[in-house]
Amino acid sequence: MEEHRHVTIYDIAERLNLATSTISRALKDHHSISDKTIKKVKQTAKEMGFVPNTLAAGLRGNKSRTIGILIPTITQPFLSSLISGIEITAQKSDYTVIIMQSHDSYEMEVDLAKSLYSNRVSGVICSLAMETKDTSHFHQFSNNNIPLVFVDRVPRDYDTFRVVINNYLAGYKATKHLIEQGCKRIAHLTAGSEFGTLYNERKRGYMDALAEHDLAIEDDLIVVLKHMTYEEGVKACNQLFDLKTPPDGLFAPGDILAVSAVQTAKKRGVKVPEELAVIGFNDDPISEIIEPNISTITHPAEKMGKAAAELIIKNLKSVKEEDAKEITFLNTQVVVRESSKRI
Repeated sequence: MEEHRHVTIYDIAERLNLATSTISRALKDHHSISDKTIKKVKQTAKEMGFVPNTLAAGLRGNKSRTIGILIPTITQPFLSSLISGIEITAQKSDYTVIIMQSHDSYEMEVDLAKSLYSNRVSGVICSLAMETKDTSHFHQFSNNNIPLVFVDRVPRDYDTFRVVINNYLAGYKATKHLIEQGCKRIAHLTAGSEFGTLYNERKRGYMDALAEHDLAIEDDLIVVLKHMTYEEGVKACNQLFDLKTPPDGLFAPGDILAVSAVQTAKKRGVKVPEELAVIGFNDDPISEIIEPNISTITHPAEKMGKAAAELIIKNLKSVKEEDAKEITFLNTQVVVRESSKRI
């Protein structure tokens, strides 16, 4: 069986008995080529099944018109919605995207950042891995004027673009809601990442809400997770239910963790919300599928993706380098459902 070969501009040039430079210019509607020739070249290219190699053309110009997306995983609904927002905006400006998953591994994130750089991406949008504390592997982009935007999980100290929500206020709102439902001993699941700000800010909001309502902040009610997974959530909730005085409320920083809390409570004979009121985070589809439906905090993922892509594209189009700035979305809302509704 004959191997399929892509049609090139050399094939079109041979068919029409024209120079390859003429073919190349005609395909780009160059002013030096007559309308008649442009029409003939394009018609022949179409008939022969010619597809421009945009990657090769980009590499020749040292620009691939590709935006690299480096995220922990594509399986989380929040991150898949984020990708959707990036893609919608990128496609409108004729950019493609490369998606890479770190699986929350620092080593993998370092390797993937190198890979994106060697692929000559035009810009990078990243949500940090849970294990990441050192971000020096991103200097290769900043030092070479490749726009870099951190989204959601952002480093504390890195002078570049950021797109975030007000995680402190979101954590405060979630905890205040549980207090308003009559909870007195509110547990919180958090992450052990000393570098990122996201989970620390949600925890700070949780602690301030308790303090403002004269409720004690108890170390045994705050459980640090290695990974934001269902399995880790189950372990943490069993640990909380084993306490001499278990919690009567729980703020989980992700809906999958809230699901683990509700299902573990059922297995342990703990009634939700009567004995344990639960609120999650992100407003993932699963929060409305499980029984009882889970209260949550909205997280404008697609808008954040669009904003991140717009920052990249704006920076690439600008003659002068744009000043790094933070875009903060304050419009997170408490969505009250059955898992926390007592009053």
